[in-house]
Amino acid sequence: MLFGAVIVLITGQISPVEAFSSIDPEVMIFLFGMFVVGEALVESGYLSTLASRFIRHARNGNQLFLFILFGLGFFSAVLMNDTVAIIGTPLVLALAGTFGISPRGALLALCSAVTIGSIPSPIGNPQNVLVASYAGFGNPFAVFGIYLVLPTLVSLGIAYLLLCRMYRVPASTEPPGLALPEIKDPGLARLVKISLLLVFGLSGLKMLAGLGIFPFGFPLSVIAVVAALPVLLGSSKRFRVLASIDWGTLVFFASMFVLMESVYLTGIFQQFLSPGTIAGIPAIFGASVLVSQLVSNVPFVALFYPVIAAGGLPTTHILALAAGSTLAGSLTVLGAASNVIVIQSAERHGVRLSFREFLRLGIPLTALSAAVYVIFLMIAA
Repeated sequence: MLFGAVIVLITGQISPVEAFSSIDPEVMIFLFGMFVVGEALVESGYLSTLASRFIRHARNGNQLFLFILFGLGFFSAVLMNDTVAIIGTPLVLALAGTFGISPRGALLALCSAVTIGSIPSPIGNPQNVLVASYAGFGNPFAVFGIYLVLPTLVSLGIAYLLLCRMYRVPASTEPPGLALPEIKDPGLARLVKISLLLVFGLSGLKMLAGLGIFPFGFPLSVIAVVAALPVLLGSSKRFRVLASIDWGTLVFFASMFVLMESVYLTGIFQQFLSPGTIAGIPAIFGASVLVSQLVSNVPFVALFYPVIAAGGLPTTHILALAAGSTLAGSLTVLGAASNVIVIQSAERHGVRLSFREFLRLGIPLTALSAAVYVIFLMIAA
């Protein structure tokens, strides 16, 4: 992506001023802040402890699938799905061995959780952040929640039924007692607890502001920046955390804004996908799922959204873009970066998840979930 951005600048396809103006500062600041919080959660060991405390209440393999899907799905909606993919892989692999279920089944449950679970939140994944930023929703948490929470719960239920069918586990399986992983850095863990409280608190205030109950509105980037401050100001490991955050993704986003703006300015994209041809919810959702397999969901949203905005489409159609581009990650390994994170981490632990096995779950799960989201959004429209 960086190479493409440099090429369009060198060849004059976009001017330096246009390139600089194309970079969305709110998205970049938000990602930076959430990456700091996420890295601190991983570095301190607190997120692993928190997730284990929730999941250990499962009594058999089928319940483990349920806790992974809904528990880690909830974390994905709050902390961004890539963060949960990083800490979730070693956690679910350890639990799979304890409960006697297929480690590949546990990995597929994790991939489904971080993909589908992030859909009903404007901060659940990068493409939702883009949509919320571009759309300018006054109350993005309420908008995403009202339209997308119910179909998300249904889709997670579908994932559970499919996983239980693919990986049958005796209902009588009783696991031994599970020991919680130790917190690696208690001081950093205390700070990151404050960060989590700030994320929840500020998200609640933003919802109240959107409803007119709280008098001061603020952008999503404020939530991430304020949440990152306890770590950046109070931790002696601030520089270690900063060095470890996903700088590559930040470079990717800055470069993507430049490259996608250049492509959009040429008018080439508009010739193939004009507002008249993609106006319906099924068309938007289907294009989001399929094209995201080729160009990845984040650049697809960055390129696709201005075309939708030009058509003056309603909220339900815009959310079809957000949900469809995110659900694309449940179809194939390459549909989402979180899938790649999980699979690469699993291979380091000696577990391989093939493209074919991913598709065995991905095809029926994506087809059924897509139908659920489209029906919900069409009824809401």
